[in-house]
Amino acid sequence: MARKRKTDGRTPRRALWLRTLIAITACGAAVGGLAAYRSHSDGSATAERPVTTEEASRLALSRLNLYRASPVAVTLTAAEGGGVVVRVKGVVDYRAHRAVGSYQVTGSTGSSGASGPPVTGQLDRGLIVWDTGGLGLAPVPEDDSGPPWQQAGHIPRSGWSSRSYTSDPLDAGLQLLIGLGADRPDNPMLLAQSGARWLGRDRIDGRGYDRFAGPRAQGATPRAGSDGGRSPLTYWVDGDGGLRRVTMRMPGLGTPTTVEFSGRESRAKLPEAPWGTG
Repeated sequence: MARKRKTDGRTPRRALWLRTLIAITACGAAVGGLAAYRSHSDGSATAERPVTTEEASRLALSRLNLYRASPVAVTLTAAEGGGVVVRVKGVVDYRAHRAVGSYQVTGSTGSSGASGPPVTGQLDRGLIVWDTGGLGLAPVPEDDSGPPWQQAGHIPRSGWSSRSYTSDPLDAGLQLLIGLGADRPDNPMLLAQSGARWLGRDRIDGRGYDRFAGPRAQGATPRAGSDGGRSPLTYWVDGDGGLRRVTMRMPGLGTPTTVEFSGRESRAKLPEAPWGTG
């Protein structure tokens, strides 16, 4: 990932789509899931429908609950195309709007033989920090087996390579993730009026979650097709408004970017030094 491709040749459509998506997130809620990620359905056969008043209220609380739980442990998985997958495991502090973690890039490393299939292996790894303005990358320190937030604190500012966000799936996921928490609840009536929909009910790690499509972009209307013109964001929310998972569909990619939340990480102390991003 430290050697990510430049995006000068990207189409304006992808960049415009990303800016629109982040704007939706800022005024929407956060929760989510997708059947492709093997969460087990509880067997409900009810068709998707608009959210109820109670469901909209839980969806509206999800961003505030993330904020209150900070710092929160997260795992982000993004498919970059061509079989390359980036996985980030880290901690997000929604009060400080900062995050830190480790990343691993996997993909094809060549063939196992003259006629053998491609071998998948690790292509790159390191530390990553990100905030609302951009991200920074650094090598993992030698002889340091501590958690990523502790390792990051041992690296001077000069040891980080920083840049602004691009429209790549990883960057879109990081930018979405840092904006999910909020210090106040969303407006449940606005969420319902903006097209948020109940999609089903799943079980993840033995707990039940409602799966919702997020609000649509302003001015968008439902249309015919497999997704009915739904938002590219899907959320999983529990009965208390707790967010467990968010997925984001990217244009041209069959596998969505996925964010998993695994609860408060009370030990984490995010370092100050790396934040020269932007």
